[in-house]
Amino acid sequence: MSRTILIIGTYDTKDDELTFMADTIRAQGGAVVTMDVSVLGEAAGSPDISKHDVAAEANSSIDAAIACGDENEAMQIMARGAASLTASLYAGGRIDAMIALGGSMGTDLALDCARALPLGVPKYIVSTVAFSPIIPVDRLSPDIQMILWAGGLYGLNSVCRASLSQAAGAVLGAAMAVQSPRRDRPVIGMTSLGSSCLKYMTHLKEPLEERGFEVAVFHATGMGGMAFETLARQGYFAAVLDLCLAELGNLMVGSVLSAGADRLTNAGAAGIPQIVAPGCADLIDFAGWQDIPQAYADRPFHAHNRLIKSSGLSPQERRELIRDAANRLSAANGPVHFMMPLGGVEEWDRAGDVAHDPEGLTAMIDEVRLSMATLGTVPVTEIDAHINDAAFSDAVLKILDDWIAAGTINNRTIAAGE
Repeated sequence: MSRTILIIGTYDTKDDELTFMADTIRAQGGAVVTMDVSVLGEAAGSPDISKHDVAAEANSSIDAAIACGDENEAMQIMARGAASLTASLYAGGRIDAMIALGGSMGTDLALDCARALPLGVPKYIVSTVAFSPIIPVDRLSPDIQMILWAGGLYGLNSVCRASLSQAAGAVLGAAMAVQSPRRDRPVIGMTSLGSSCLKYMTHLKEPLEERGFEVAVFHATGMGGMAFETLARQGYFAAVLDLCLAELGNLMVGSVLSAGADRLTNAGAAGIPQIVAPGCADLIDFAGWQDIPQAYADRPFHAHNRLIKSSGLSPQERRELIRDAANRLSAANGPVHFMMPLGGVEEWDRAGDVAHDPEGLTAMIDEVRLSMATLGTVPVTEIDAHINDAAFSDAVLKILDDWIAAGTINNRTIAAGE
């Protein structure tokens, strides 16, 4: 079956490159819809969606974009229009995937277009700043793909043809092969880390599936939490088991392994029932290439691998994290239940192990009691066990079963078309 790919770019300056990608897609049996997001110049050909169409979709005009005298403001006008048109084209069945091409300016716009499409719709960005730390994780859609536009800043050559042809083939192949989420079972979103650190997912997955749920576990190392929050914002989950708050600590201390400022807020805003626990809320994760800041040099330290290394939070910092979590949960529009394992919050938080800090754990437990009691709206269950013990997972399931029995959560199979 043929698939139609939306191609987005500035056709006044990058017509050759964009046309090369379109020709490559057509040569492989695909079809294209082209969208021009340029402002100052004119496209060499006739894109299917003109720059005037894009500006009008943003309730503006090209003349207004030029008149503002600021390239950032002008491109944000085009970004609003392009993202809205991208969503409309997909909703109308006119496209199956998107690919965009650009430098930093075009990438900024393309990120908005990608976020306008739901999970399962292939979204590719060919960019001079792919993988760059200038791109914050909260601008990325959960299943975005980025390809470095190598050697192509100005004009076609054999180097950039290699990148562009791979990108064109990748987006068409993805559009032909993708299996979009069926949504035939209610989905539970769960946060965790690798099973060497947090093991509750191994206890919970099968019992949750037996109860009728599909289980999606997100690796809470920045990108995973961002994807989790994006899907929660879209109302994708029937309930969430947000049992790992490492990214909240990373956000607090400024680590790059953050999931963004909206962590622990989107499920609540969407009214999705939440069971929350402070898994790994005793550690800060740093990128392996980072030097441990001097403020943390005397803390317990664990080198997980060459990509991630961790240091410990002080008792006072753990209190601060729990207060932050309580404030975020206080705004929830749906039910919330907080679970506090009294025996430790990750595998290395055991007596005699590298991250065990009895004073820090005591401070965390005490702050949970203080902060959650102050809210008065978030019930707390204390479990006399470690977070990786089966007793903790059993307690989580007990809360979930109560919500199922009360009709708070629906665990029935979703009929087709429902």
